[in-house]
Amino acid sequence: MGLSGARVDAIAERTSTTKRMLYYYFGSKEGLYEAVIEEAYKEIRALEQALRLETMEPREGLRRLVEFTFDFHDTQRDFVQLIAGENISGGKHAEHLKAFKARNSSAMKTIRNLIERGVAAKVFREDIDPFDLHLMISSLCFFRVSNRHAFAMAFGRDPAGPRSRARHRAMIVDAVLRFVAR
Repeated sequence: MGLSGARVDAIAERTSTTKRMLYYYFGSKEGLYEAVIEEAYKEIRALEQALRLETMEPREGLRRLVEFTFDFHDTQRDFVQLIAGENISGGKHAEHLKAFKARNSSAMKTIRNLIERGVAAKVFREDIDPFDLHLMISSLCFFRVSNRHAFAMAFGRDPAGPRSRARHRAMIVDAVLRFVAR
């Protein structure tokens, strides 16, 4: 749906408030949309931090991060739709968010820490770029949800359907762990 499909009247009704209050707090429909994006990223980053991956052995920590990312995208399909819409618009709303880069830097820090610990333990390759690994994990987990309808129509199988879910989760974890393996 995204910003263009959002109706402030409908949002006010669903949130038991008024249009006037929404405009008072957020300034505009765009301000409200930007707050939604900010909150979505705040949630996923807080949940990632709550995993306490730094307390786990590097392979187990990476496994847990991939499983978490898979599960989050699989169950939070509104997040996938929101982020896909923002990317289609060229990221023009996220670029206005003051804390966006700082908040998302925690994802890089988490992955960098896992890689460094895995290299030190001689279980991960030394040439892994944290950005590339994050891109790989996000891509594999996000795509199967964002493109599920096209895949279902084209191939007659829903990649986000219950029969595929466990198989894809295991496949993605395995692919990531093989990619980093020394």
